[in-house]
Amino acid sequence: MKKINIIETRVRSFIEDIQHPKQKKKLNINDLEFQLRKLLDDYYEMDGYSLFYEAIQSLQDEGQLTPIHNNQHNGKTPSLPLYYWVNVKAQADKWDRLGMMKLSDLFDFSFYERHPEWQTKEEWSRIQSLYGFLQSSGEREVVSLEERSLELFGHEEFLHDGVSFPDGKGFLARIGVSEEQLKVVKYGEPFVFWMKQGKEIKDIQRVLIVEKLSFFHTSIQLLESDLLDYEPELIIYGEGTKIERSFSFFFKIFPAKSYLLYYAGDLDAAGYGIMTRLIEKYPDCCIQPALKIYRKMLECLDQRNEQKSGQLQNLKYRDAFFRWFTDEEQELLMQLWQEKKRIPQEVLTIETWRRWM
Repeated sequence: MKKINIIETRVRSFIEDIQHPKQKKKLNINDLEFQLRKLLDDYYEMDGYSLFYEAIQSLQDEGQLTPIHNNQHNGKTPSLPLYYWVNVKAQADKWDRLGMMKLSDLFDFSFYERHPEWQTKEEWSRIQSLYGFLQSSGEREVVSLEERSLELFGHEEFLHDGVSFPDGKGFLARIGVSEEQLKVVKYGEPFVFWMKQGKEIKDIQRVLIVEKLSFFHTSIQLLESDLLDYEPELIIYGEGTKIERSFSFFFKIFPAKSYLLYYAGDLDAAGYGIMTRLIEKYPDCCIQPALKIYRKMLECLDQRNEQKSGQLQNLKYRDAFFRWFTDEEQELLMQLWQEKKRIPQEVLTIETWRRWM
């Protein structure tokens, strides 16, 4: 039964995805089976075609599919017509207009008037749950988005996991309610940091953010030996792009005042993007590249390696990063860029640091 469910579930999911509320769509049955075979490694071992045939027959019996009889078949046994119509998606029962009017003091139903296919029982249940909350929201405390999502819609990921819950991510926009009205907050992700021995939170002035874990530990050793550039009182481990989500947590720990914030990452496209986006996202903070550290990395040009596959070569981020450097340094950086090479932060070790002592 489990194998049957796998095949039928995949087929039904595909048909549901391409069904349109207003017009039929033509389907090549061989194309559908080909996609299925790619998804299931054991398709042939489970006698996948027999199960596929049964699934198509079931959908035809239910009126979801209509065969196109033109003497073209899929070439398999038992055979199926090569083409089917994917019939129009059955329209949901429209909501009671009086029911909508009763909730219109808090909600705007214009989206649902324009898109009646969204007038489902599940959507109406969500709207009623949200209405009940908003009626007493003045007495409620601010909680996390995940906590409120679980309370109102039964799952903590419903409002922001568009893959697992495709109906959830756009729900608030459809009904015209903001996250603020839900009395929720998006917490910054905690990050790992190291404070120099003998310092207190009130002493923090200079902060170094580093992209890689190895250099985070190297920086701690250098800091405690008074050998680290900028003499920061605090080092933050950025964890690659995670720092873009977690940096807001900084303001939950440290008092509001002016800080000198230096960022050091890999000399590559991803590193340029992280630093540039941090500056753009937090314009009121004094964030700048840790040029002294980057210049040490440039002296390790012989340890450059291949650019990681999949990195976005964003010219805007590249140019914004390059502008911090001298003309000669920019030539070296451009050479790396054109050769699709990079200098990873791991070139900076306790051993290699000795050349600058």
